[in-house]
Amino acid sequence: MHDYIKNRTLAIGHYFVETKKTVRTIAKEFGVSKSTVHKDLTERLPEIHPLLAIEAKQILEHHKNIRHIRGGEATKRKYQDKRYSSS
Repeated sequence: MHDYIKNRTLAIGHYFVETKKTVRTIAKEFGVSKSTVHKDLTERLPEIHPLLAIEAKQILEHHKNIRHIRGGEATKRKYQDKRYSSS
């Protein structure tokens, strides 16, 4: 594994655990795809820093468990915005 990948993976791992932001948000902030962030957190991080990977996995599971709620909220906001902007 290249050094820049290891460094990015560790940076993303630490940032993810500290902020608990979503994979999509972190991908935008680091300028990589959400697939890359997910792969860094689930596949590369356990090889580099196992303890950090365990914390990251718990946060990913939490995000997975509440994603239906986030989606519902986003849809609700979308239609509320349309209702007010159409008037």
